[in-house]
Amino acid sequence: MEREVILSLGLTTIVGLSMGLGSLLSFFVKETNKKFLALSLSFSAGIMIYVSFMAILPEGMELIEEAMGEHGNFIALGAFFGGMLITAIVEKLVHKFGGHYHGHDHDNGHHHDHEHHHGHHHHEEGHLSKLGLMSAIAIAIHNLPEGLAIFTAGLKDITVAVPIAAAVVLHNIPLSIAISVPIYYSTGSKKKAFLYSLLVGLCQPFGAIMGYLILSRFFNDMVFGVLFSIVAGIMIFVSLDELLPASQKYEDHHLSVYGAIAGMIIMALSMVFFHQH
Repeated sequence: MEREVILSLGLTTIVGLSMGLGSLLSFFVKETNKKFLALSLSFSAGIMIYVSFMAILPEGMELIEEAMGEHGNFIALGAFFGGMLITAIVEKLVHKFGGHYHGHDHDNGHHHDHEHHHGHHHHEEGHLSKLGLMSAIAIAIHNLPEGLAIFTAGLKDITVAVPIAAAVVLHNIPLSIAISVPIYYSTGSKKKAFLYSLLVGLCQPFGAIMGYLILSRFFNDMVFGVLFSIVAGIMIFVSLDELLPASQKYEDHHLSVYGAIAGMIIMALSMVFFHQH
């Protein structure tokens, strides 16, 4: 068993470290490249939306149904929309303590051009910084049970855990862009963008360790199913409320749609290839 624990934890750690790979892309992107920013944000949104509706929520519903019967769907849906509510509350708190902003800028003719430009630039930086933070919170929460899932599969059969881990790595890289790119654009710090992504990625081995030391004693299908449903709601809310609107702000909205569809296609192919659907 000790060998399986070491192998599973090592695999989960490697998967978590892959979050740093996405942030490295920002090192090669010019600050003025708004097209890359728009595409990366919408691409990440497509990944999050697809994996939530096609994998995380269905898995949560299945686990709850097995524990509660056919009425388990109502519990799963309640947890799903509850996850959205939780995210909305967290977002309000982030805005309250970090400053307010609105989704769209309104030009006022009586303002001086210099003041407007400075205000718009400051607003844009604040918006991106909060966007990176909200994405980091959602993905970090998502990574905890995901890390535990990889770890648990590895304990049973490491050959089953490897393709699962590979699929997670494929969507970890674009997910990390949702964290690192907004932070890099708002702060100009490549180091900070990388560290944020890396810390969020390390939530996966942290979730595995927590599960092994504590949660495995109390977890059952019901609790795990509710947690997965909540996470799906969180990821959908962040995608619809933050990632897609921000993406459309920087480029033509068609580019955002194409980016989101591309993210869904990549996630779909990886899930089919690794039999994760």
